[in-house]
Amino acid sequence: MMLNKFYVEQIIRTALTEDINYCDVTTDYLIPADQQGTGRLMAKADGIVCGVEVAARVFTMLDSDTKIEILKNDGDEVHYGDDIMKLSGKTAVLLKGERTALNLIQHMSGIATSANKYAKIVAGTRASIADTRKTLPGLRPLQKYAVMCGGAKNHRYNLSDAAMLKDNHIDAAGGITAAITKLRTKIGHMTRIEVETRNLDELREALDAKADIIMLDNMSPELMKQAVEITAGRAVLEASGGITDETLRAVAESGVDIISVGALTHSVKAFDISMYIS
Repeated sequence: MMLNKFYVEQIIRTALTEDINYCDVTTDYLIPADQQGTGRLMAKADGIVCGVEVAARVFTMLDSDTKIEILKNDGDEVHYGDDIMKLSGKTAVLLKGERTALNLIQHMSGIATSANKYAKIVAGTRASIADTRKTLPGLRPLQKYAVMCGGAKNHRYNLSDAAMLKDNHIDAAGGITAAITKLRTKIGHMTRIEVETRNLDELREALDAKADIIMLDNMSPELMKQAVEITAGRAVLEASGGITDETLRAVAESGVDIISVGALTHSVKAFDISMYIS
């Protein structure tokens, strides 16, 4: 797993503390502490599973004696009825960890499934699908990891990764050329500059100012084709804004390099997974 285990455990600890608080009234008063049970997580849809080890860690953090058998790994395709993992241990532990484990694996699998769908739509073109910073606070590493498990790529992880001039930055700095010129005097040689453009005139200005990456914001596929011809490989072109399932293929066929999709993380539908305990 590419995720930092200390980060994952912090997320799980926070989630469990939020959910259990000081006790689980139902489980603690109903189930004997030494009662043993088994459980399984089953897919109830077709898609890409992600967050398997994260979900498993919920139960082993509650009780290190919990036994986990992982049947599907992150990035695997699953179908309705497939078992993802099996568990055995204290029934109370399985019950207490159920909702937290499902919340995490359902959300991550939903992102991976959505990313995979988008990646398949653009297959055969030069375009790659990328996420954005439109993530839930505190969950960004999980969400961006899930994007990669689905076959898409990560945009910058945070504001320190690259200089990205959006319209408000440009307006505040006095224009595209002024903003890029000032940044070049301050950033290190490893930092690249991306500029958001809204029309072909802004694209030409960004090219003249030698931007490394140029975002084509809310442009039509037809306009993007013109932008690709004008750029002629002098900068990486990223399409963004208002892109739907219906327009995605046309955007990819315009010749852009990257298509960033905020919906991968900010409005994804949870993947349907159930846990059965016996």
